[in-house]
Amino acid sequence: MNLKNTFKKAGSISRARTDSMKKEIRMFGKEPEVPKGLLKKCNSCKSAVITEEVKDNYYICPKCNYYFRMHAFRRLEMVVDEGTFEQWDTGLQSPNPLDYKGYEEKLAVVKEKTNLDEAVITGKALIGRYPVAIGVCDSRFIMASMGEVVGEKITRMVERATSERLPVIIFVCSGGARMQEGITSLMQMAKTSAALKRHSDAGLLYIPILTNPTTGGVTASFAMLGDIILAEPGALIGFAGPRVIEQTIGQKLPQGFQTAEFLLEHGFIDAIVERPEMKETLIRLLKLHNIDRDRVKFDLSLRQKEDEEYQSNLNEIEDQKSISAWDRVQKSRKKGRPVSSNYIKNLFTEFYEIHGDRCYKDDPAIMCGLAFFHGNPVTVISQEKGTTTKENVACNFGMTSPDGYRKALRVMKQAEKFHRPIVCLIDTPGAFCGIEAEERGQGEAIARNLYEMSGLKTPIVSLIIGEGGSGGALALATSDEVWMLENSIYSILSPEGFASILWKDSKRAEEAAKVMKLTSIDLKESNIVERVFKEPENYTPDTMANVCKQIDYALCQFLEEKSKLTIKELVEKRYQRFRVM
Repeated sequence: MNLKNTFKKAGSISRARTDSMKKEIRMFGKEPEVPKGLLKKCNSCKSAVITEEVKDNYYICPKCNYYFRMHAFRRLEMVVDEGTFEQWDTGLQSPNPLDYKGYEEKLAVVKEKTNLDEAVITGKALIGRYPVAIGVCDSRFIMASMGEVVGEKITRMVERATSERLPVIIFVCSGGARMQEGITSLMQMAKTSAALKRHSDAGLLYIPILTNPTTGGVTASFAMLGDIILAEPGALIGFAGPRVIEQTIGQKLPQGFQTAEFLLEHGFIDAIVERPEMKETLIRLLKLHNIDRDRVKFDLSLRQKEDEEYQSNLNEIEDQKSISAWDRVQKSRKKGRPVSSNYIKNLFTEFYEIHGDRCYKDDPAIMCGLAFFHGNPVTVISQEKGTTTKENVACNFGMTSPDGYRKALRVMKQAEKFHRPIVCLIDTPGAFCGIEAEERGQGEAIARNLYEMSGLKTPIVSLIIGEGGSGGALALATSDEVWMLENSIYSILSPEGFASILWKDSKRAEEAAKVMKLTSIDLKESNIVERVFKEPENYTPDTMANVCKQIDYALCQFLEEKSKLTIKELVEKRYQRFRVM
């Protein structure tokens, strides 16, 4: 189906009119009589904008960047490969279960006006040559409300995608359930959700893109059940619409409430994507989820040389008895030391960050994302401290909130679903201990991570790159193996806290550090960690290349070895690792 040619003739006529109008303005210095349809008014800045310029600009106002609503076929034209869309399940007829007066007539008028048979178009297409099942809601059809036919078309699409093992992408907009169909409309929430559960259980990818508006029963069903949830800038997203909330509780809503930006901050979506970048973003995500699961192969031909170098470095570290535990603590906290983002940049490619715990917040102290490691997809979860004072404050100095641990666990469960190994980068003085952390269940969040990580059916490796403080670190270190940098530390508590609790004197922190056996060599000798990587004397992002080379090789070894295990063997070995401690 060639969507582009469908609009070609109308577009060329409109452009000719636009050019003629501009020429007349230049010649006579006054506005001519405007042909119908040539201009449209922006709902945001109220400016008159030329319709064709809006269309050429992805239906975005050229003056204020307001996002106009789009016809479903225009949307398809922008994201699918030309000529690849095959429409499914056309011609389904909407019932009138309430015998609602005038409903059939209204449907007939809307169908004729929009040339659509219902509020959603479904089918199959290619996006960047990746096959997908795709649905697009169209707000021109009774505000894309969900009645029986909308629910049926989406369910059929998801069922067929499950059968054909296709990812599902849905561009969502809706005013909610269709009132004229009563409880039948409500049932579509359960029906579509159940179909998506089966699709997910089959290990398949689902990406909803939330556009303006996405409200009501659609928000409480298929719109919010994605593995990756994207949204357009400024989109209204919420269960109850603003007018309903204000009339119900009698309060004026704050500025920016229920926008895509609000949902990103509160952990409910993964990213906000501009329209011009939407297709490329979808291609990136499809690529990250379209890798042969049996592909884990690494060039370990230099095994002996690398192993000898690692052992030599380890011996050198063990010989450095003159460096005290307190010196190691100071080095682990040193300003300018590489942070998680430096390791991500050096070890992985095509990193794509995803956000939110789907409960309350997106904690910046935890960064999660998808990436490639030697062509293999991995999930990366890192604790972030930041490098500048502003970043330190924004990341709460790496002290993770319950929301951060829940975000990490959500992404880990997703990694398990798609059989992606997990790499955790740990750098925290400890879990955040503020009032709000206790209110939102800090202990429960950490406990849940330990519980779930112990049985995750995918390889997990954790690398302590700086501080590994208490349960705040263990919540990302219930792994198959734990590795450390030479001058990183891993302990029950900070030395200051240890001294304060046992000796009632935090000033004895240096003495405590020696007692606690928190250095990498102490922990390697105790079989708490499996590997230790040597650092250069002045360890900065500029001097970390050789360290990353060591880690890269160790990761290759780890992933190759774990790929040979059955899931049962993998989980049992992880259990026994902690059982003997």
